[in-house]
Formats: sequence, structure tokens, C-alpha cells
Amino acid sequence: MIWWTVYPLGFTGAPTHLDEQAPVAHRLPRLENWLDYLIDLGCNGLVLGPIFRSESHGYDTLDYFAIDPRLGDDADFDALVAACHARGIKLVLDGVFNHVSARYPALRQALAEGPDGPLADMFHIDFSTTPPTRLNFEGSDDLVRLNHASPQVRKLVTDVMLHWCGRGVDGWRLDAAYAVDPEFWAPVLATVRERFPELYIYGEVIHGDYAQIVHESGMDAVTEYELWKACWSSLATENFYELEWTLGRHNEMLDDFRPFTFIGNHDVTRIATKVGADKAILAAVLLGTVGGTPCVYYGDEQAFRGEKYDRPGGDAEVRQPMPERPDQLAGFGLPTYRAYQAILAIRRRYAWLPDARTEVESITNPRIVYRAHDPADADHWVRVTLDVTDTPTASVVDNSGELFHWPHRGGRRGV
Repeated sequence: MIWWTVYPLGFTGAPTHLDEQAPVAHRLPRLENWLDYLIDLGCNGLVLGPIFRSESHGYDTLDYFAIDPRLGDDADFDALVAACHARGIKLVLDGVFNHVSARYPALRQALAEGPDGPLADMFHIDFSTTPPTRLNFEGSDDLVRLNHASPQVRKLVTDVMLHWCGRGVDGWRLDAAYAVDPEFWAPVLATVRERFPELYIYGEVIHGDYAQIVHESGMDAVTEYELWKACWSSLATENFYELEWTLGRHNEMLDDFRPFTFIGNHDVTRIATKVGADKAILAAVLLGTVGGTPCVYYGDEQAFRGEKYDRPGGDAEVRQPMPERPDQLAGFGLPTYRAYQAILAIRRRYAWLPDARTEVESITNPRIVYRAHDPADADHWVRVTLDVTDTPTASVVDNSGELFHWPHRGGRRGV
């Protein structure tokens, strides 16, 4: 699989806060306009950020069983699922199961009814204080953590996943999975997979023992933040030794699972802002030629820029809206888009690349040459050169010759 991930509230230009009095706005159908673009890019899966009813950014859930009215309704969702499946596109939803909005109805009921109420154990609440103190998520008063030791929370998460899988969902991203005991997920995912055995499930894990978390939780994969960090850092500092070390770590992970790999997402500064548009192509080459399950964050393939700030609303630049249709895109991103198409075509051409192991053949601070090879067949390999000595350049070759070069051999940017 090669995924394209979208933050729907930003992508569709939805208001930043829910207006309870506003009518349903049917923005979700706009995503259907982009499904052929997704395929033309070289992807075959769509990961959606939060789409459930929420107070603001989608990670402050109010109702797990309702589509956010800023995006649409059940009919819009069903149409999107049908449109994806008609094209052979798998659809993954964002499961925000670590925390809820401070206005989540069950939380309000628990606070009102006190420690003896039927919902009190769903949350971490200290009723000895006035008012009662809740355990919030990473210092945010707007996000209240669920108590994952509660059988009611286990049932809630299971029911939510089963509900949307029954509506056609093909997988889940488990938000903030690093903040939940992996043992919570094991029985939940086992129950869900009994009915939907083909689901793809990965967790957002920033740090920790990736392989152990996968093993204990029952997930298929976790996000490979180590590779993301080494990629942009090596390009920004023009020192590939950090990447060399991380590729060794990456090989070890591949012995246990296929990491979910990325160079951008809705929580981080865009890669073109981090390293510049030309070096961002080198990052894309890395994404396309190492083992794992790669994901492209919408707009990165168009050289979008955006800074992530550590303040309220600091995500806006990296969650920007897209035009209603692909043909309305500005032309500045076309060379980057064409490069992504060529890179992902290589990815699709070699079915062994998701399991590829990487060997660094030569390295200096500004230049690295590595060989990605099929662990089951030594005759299957590609050799990748990334060089920032002067003009950022990248090449991919196999035993038949050159497959990709950046910049284009004719001197024009592109492939």
C-alpha cells in the first residue's frame, strides 16, 4: 500500500470551531474530486484525519458515531466510501481514542453525578477537589483523557470501530497510541478483527520500543518518527551520518513489522519548509525506496510550505485548504508532483520494496549511497544516491540502468 493522508477539516476549508446552530455543510464530497488525483500520483489508499463530530480541530471529539456537520453527514460519508472502493482505494479513519472534548457528554454526566455515578470510571477524575480535577492530555484543558482501565472505555472504543468498519472502513490510525498502554489495544483489536480480519491498523507512536508496542498491541505498524527525524535533519544539516545510523535501526524494525513511514503529517512543519523544495525531493526518494508502508501528506507532493508553531492554532499553516478540484492547483508544484509520480512508480514496480533492507555503501557528510535490496533475492535491488554537495541531486538505478534522476538530465527541474 501507498497512502495519501488528508486532514479533512483543513483540506476542505471548514470553520475552525463547530457552530451548533449552523446547518450541515456538505464539504466531504469535495474529497471525491481528488480520488483520481490520488491514483494518478501513485497511491492506492486514503487516510483521513478526524471526521467525527468535534468542537474544533477534530481531536476534541463530541460524538464518535456522527460525522462532523462542518464536513457533512452519513450520506456524504457513504458516498465517499463507495467512491473509494469503486476505484480500489482503501480508506482509513483516525481513531481518537485517548482523549475527548471537555464538553464530551459522558464526561459532563460523570462530573455531574459524582464518584458513584455509572460513568465515573470512564475518566481520571479526582472528586476530592472543588471543582473535581480531570486528567487532561498533554496540558490541554480542552482534551480530557479516557481511563483505559475502564471496561466501559474498552467497550466504547470497540463499538466505535465496529460501527465504522460496518460502514466500509478498511483500517484505523490510532491517535496518540504512545499514550495508551499497548495491552489496552490487544483485546479491542482482537474483537474487531474477528469480524473484519483484513483491517489495516497502525498507531501514532513518537517514541518507545516500536516493535514491542506492535507485538503487545496487535497493531500492524506504528509511525516511524525516527526515520522522519533523521531524514529532514540530515538534509537540513547536510550530514547524512544520522540517517546512516537510523537506517540500521530501520532494518531491525523490519525484522518485526513494516513501519509506517512518512516525511510529513498534520502535526509537523512541512518538509519543503524544513529543508527547501529541492532537498524535499531527496526526502521523497528516501520515502519511496526504503522498507515500510509509505504515506504522502497531502500537499507535500505539490511542494506546499507551512510552519508548525507551538501555540494555539499553530497547526494552521500545515493543514491548509486545497482547491475544490486538482485542475485548480497553482502550477508551481507540478515539477514536484511529477517527481513524486516517478518515485512512486518505482515503488509500485518492485513488489519487494516494502520489505527491503538497506545497506549504506558509501557516505560523507553531504553524500550517501545506499542499496535497498530484497531480503529473499539478492538479484533484486536499487541503488540510491542522495547528494547535497552543491545542487541537491538524487538518482535511483537498478541492474537495468537509471530509473530516476533529480534534477532532470536536460537541466530542467523535474524527471
